[in-house]
Order: sequence, then structure tokens, then C-alpha cells
Amino acid sequence: MDISSQPLLIFIFAIVVVFMLALDLGVFNRKSHAISNKEALVWSIVWISLSMLFSLFLLSQTNMEKFAQFQSAYWIEKALSIDNLFVFILVFGFFEVPKELHHKVLFWGILGALVMRAIFIFSGVELINLTYLPEFNLLGKSLKVNLLLTIFGCFLVYAGFKSAFSKDDEEGEKDFGKSFGVRLVRKFFPVSDEFYQGKFIVKKMNIRFATRLMLVLAVIETTDLIFAIDSIPAIFAIAPNDPFILYMSNIFAILGLRSLYFLLANFIHMFSKLKYGLAVILSFIGIKMIFSPICHVDALVSLFILGGVLFLSLIWSILSAKKSA
Repeated sequence: MDISSQPLLIFIFAIVVVFMLALDLGVFNRKSHAISNKEALVWSIVWISLSMLFSLFLLSQTNMEKFAQFQSAYWIEKALSIDNLFVFILVFGFFEVPKELHHKVLFWGILGALVMRAIFIFSGVELINLTYLPEFNLLGKSLKVNLLLTIFGCFLVYAGFKSAFSKDDEEGEKDFGKSFGVRLVRKFFPVSDEFYQGKFIVKKMNIRFATRLMLVLAVIETTDLIFAIDSIPAIFAIAPNDPFILYMSNIFAILGLRSLYFLLANFIHMFSKLKYGLAVILSFIGIKMIFSPICHVDALVSLFILGGVLFLSLIWSILSAKKSA
């Protein structure tokens, strides 16, 4: 069953997303302010609860397989996005962004991500459908191999090993002032070094200037684009022929990242071992993609494996933090 044959689901999804974005920006965050831990926790609970409720509605309209696919893709994106948030913390620190402006940058950054993820996911599914190799027999078994999924699988295994053996201080030494996003903005606008009370573009003497906050937004957008190269291939292993289930789960996951960011910024030391869990997840998904023509792993089984790895890595992080303290 393809989600595209369920117009009610798509309509409910669109209404919920638009309503929550309007509520977030137009009511609760109309004025720029620093987000407290309490507010961040409340919004994190709201977004995760909303995602789980939608998954239950999905189950009532479809079947257990679609429910498991949504949950798997959601938690994969959520887990991989935590790495992204660590970089966001470094970006805000590098540009010395006032805390009351963090939410505005993240809000517009996530709106950009909604568009980019749609392009990546829907075009990716079309490319997958075009890259199946001719069916052949191996040891008496008929196999149908997809070239793109196999390449993605090899890339994810490599990304998993790279994540496991990367040094913690590599990103901290990065000069974000020379990143691609900053160079792109400087190519089209003269740049001011001021924040101008949270504006992205200001006009002085009939000349439009990009503010310092615009540079930050450009870095956030390009960073998310780079991280999508890991996360989007990973969710293709879950439902390679159903772009709607992938997009819905992806959007629900990233919409809750703003509130999660403010929690992580204060408790970053509690996630020190998470990168090893993410490395295992990436490697598992990559191996699953490579061997999918030979051995199919049910979506529900994948969900339990992913959940178990995440849970163990978080417990390890918390115990490690307590020991260090």
C-alpha cells in the first residue's frame, strides 16, 4: 500500500505541519527571546507526542508495516540530526549569536530544510526506480539488484566507520567564516558585521546589506544540506518506493529539532558516546541496503534494532558523564 493512495493522510499531515509552524512562530515566538530549558522541554514533548499520535493515525489508516517504516525513518532522522545540532552549537558560538536570536535562525533554517528534503526524497525515489539492474540468477536464486541503493549502502558503511573513529575536536577547530555558505552570501551582497536586531537584510544608503545573522543562516542551511547526504540515503533503506512515508517521518523529526537544540546546548556532555551508536546504525542500514536483494529485514525488526542501539548508546553516555563528574 502506497501512502499516495491515502489523500486523507496527506491532507492531515499538511494541516498539522502548517498549523504548528504558524502557532510556533506567530504565537509563542512572535518576539525574539532566549529559550529556557523548561520551554525547550515542553516543546520537545509536544513535537514528539504529535509525531507519535500521527504514527498511530497512520496505523489506523494503513497497516503495521507502514507504522514501522514511519517509526524507523523518524528515529533514524532524529538520531542523525543530533550530530547536526552539535555543529549548530559550534556555529552559534563561532559567530557569537545572542541567545534570543537562536530560535529565529533555526526556524528559517528548518523551513529551508523542508524544501530541500522534499527535493532529495522525491527525486531520490524516482532515481531508485530507474536504477534497477536486469534480474539475474545466483546459486539458483533470482536476484534484483538496485545500483543506487548498493552505492548508498557502501557509502553508509563508510560513514559509520568514519563516525566511530572521528576525533571529538575536529569540528571545534573549524573556521565557519570561510565556509561555502558565507562565501555564497558575500558573492551576492556586501556584508555588515552587525546583527541589526535579528534582521537578515538591511538597507543603508539605497544599498542592501546582508547582516551577520544572514551569514549564520547560510552556514546552518549548507550544514543541513551536507548532513542530509547521510540521513536521506539512510531512510531509503526503510521504504525505497514510498516517498510520502519518508517525507512525513523526516519532517516530523526535523520540526522538533529547534526545541531539542536548546536542551542539547545545556546538556551536550550527556551525549558523548552517542556517535558510536550512530556509527552502528549507519553501518547496519548500509549492510541492510547492500544485502537487501539476498536477505530482507522486516521494518519492525529494523525498528527494534535501531531503538535498542540508540537506547544503549544513550545509557552509555549518561553513565560515562556521571563517572567523569
